[in-house]
Amino acid sequence: MHDEYEVIIIGGGPSGLMAAIAASAAGARTALIDKGSKLGRKLGISGGGRCNVTNAMELDELIRHIPGNGRFLHSAFAEFDNRSIIRFFEGLGIALKEEDRGRMFPVSDKAKTVVDALVGRVRGQGVDILVNRPVAEVRYEEGRTAGVRLQDGTVLSAGAVVIATGGKSVPHTGSTGDGYPWAEQAGHTITELYPTEVPLTSDEAFIRSRELQGLSLRDVTLTVWNAKGKKIVMHEGDMLFTHFGLSGPAALRCSQYVVKALRAQAAKGGAPDVELSIDLRPGSDTDGVARDTLALAAAEPRKAIRNVLKAYYPERLVPLLLRRSGLDGDTTYANIPKQACRQLAELTKRLSIRIDGTRSLEEAFVTGGGVHLKEIEPRTMMSRRMPGLFFCGEVLDIHGYTGGYNITAAFTTGHAAGKHAALHALQEPAH
Repeated sequence: MHDEYEVIIIGGGPSGLMAAIAASAAGARTALIDKGSKLGRKLGISGGGRCNVTNAMELDELIRHIPGNGRFLHSAFAEFDNRSIIRFFEGLGIALKEEDRGRMFPVSDKAKTVVDALVGRVRGQGVDILVNRPVAEVRYEEGRTAGVRLQDGTVLSAGAVVIATGGKSVPHTGSTGDGYPWAEQAGHTITELYPTEVPLTSDEAFIRSRELQGLSLRDVTLTVWNAKGKKIVMHEGDMLFTHFGLSGPAALRCSQYVVKALRAQAAKGGAPDVELSIDLRPGSDTDGVARDTLALAAAEPRKAIRNVLKAYYPERLVPLLLRRSGLDGDTTYANIPKQACRQLAELTKRLSIRIDGTRSLEEAFVTGGGVHLKEIEPRTMMSRRMPGLFFCGEVLDIHGYTGGYNITAAFTTGHAAGKHAALHALQEPAH
């Protein structure tokens, strides 16, 4: 280990690993420091342990799936985009495969393959790796970045420091918000942090009773409504009822909008919850659902409606739908009231659930908020406040949906920060 470097990177997650590879490839003497014992811990659990390395969507579509300031990435994507990420991993000898919605996985289906290849490349390029070495402070001298001081007192100098410490989500992987105070000391603003891609909570009686706990619904549409009954956002996909509310991909995608709507309502002294509705039959309209229901009942006119409906809905959902539509489960076809049948069809298209919040930031997959992007140069990821200070990954105020979008932002910003940190340090040796 040296005590003088050109580039020091703090944080061994996806953005930090990519920054170390880019910085050393650009010719900088580079150190990668992590407070934990292992690099790539968050990568190791991403994509359900299979590691969704990027998404193959067209770039405009990809940016739309990064609703938290995805447009900021245009300049960085011009140098290193999702296609570059795919080529990069194939160059490391990792065969990738495309799954639904453009998600790219290693053919091995093992995150370890990806982590090992990245760490192997970092080592192979001569980067000094310092694990179990928490950073106490980033050092700034004479208005520029000077290096870091470790908690054991060791001082390492460098002309450029890259903060790749992550957000506050999934803290057991080491993301505990360490980078925010270092950014503030350099004059940066941290926008309000909040959970995104996080399960939703509800106090509805049917959630409290746990009658639907563990039931998953496939290919439904979830809509978040504001207090005036206006649609805020709509997402289709799969979802899951839990003992506390809703989870699953479609619910996670709605979560940031729920957080913002609740915040807006609280500021005005409004309702403590928002409406989220489930469309159980996105391909049919209300009339079509009513016709289908009556046709099913007519085909078995002696059968109680509760048993008829099991052919059309998940069985565990039927009692809730009967209760809410006012339909007696023992009714047979000849006695079905028209109004109740209509009500059932309307419920099918808009099954309403009051959502009162989300699980905690620590339980979220992604942190919303972070280092304010107006203070960051979008092509290089360098601070506009402190020469030689760079940021990448989730510490920035960038967040996307799950499905390979956050990791794409991490790799892209990591590549930009590492490369330009090296160019900066090589042009301006540390003072």
